[in-house]
Amino acid sequence: MSKLKKIVDTKIVKAVNKNVRSSTRKLSPILKSIVGKKVDIAIRDLSFSDKRISKDIRKTISSAIANAENNYQYDIDKLIVKEAYCGKQVVMKRFRARAKGRAAEIMKPYSNLTITLTEQVKKTESHGTKS
Repeated sequence: MSKLKKIVDTKIVKAVNKNVRSSTRKLSPILKSIVGKKVDIAIRDLSFSDKRISKDIRKTISSAIANAENNYQYDIDKLIVKEAYCGKQVVMKRFRARAKGRAAEIMKPYSNLTITLTEQVKKTESHGTKS
């Protein structure tokens, strides 16, 4: 018995920003807040955010919008943020001299940032009965 899978003809638009100078712990809450929103609303929310890293996230969304417009001829007004996630990259390790000949390490983490956009599909509601 083979399982039949529905093939949906929607193209996924992706933009990846590598070597973002921030930890995944600082990126994740901002990314969770923009998932499911329209791209213009997400960019507006990021522009009013007081976090330093929101500027890089806004640039990545703008890159994904440009990819959607040029590569797939999508309408910008119908685009929504389907996925937004980050992953760990390299960690630069530095040391700071402390008292009594000791050293304290300083970790400078980098992250990868991936934004996935899709075109919004209108859902048709069917009012059925239980049977």
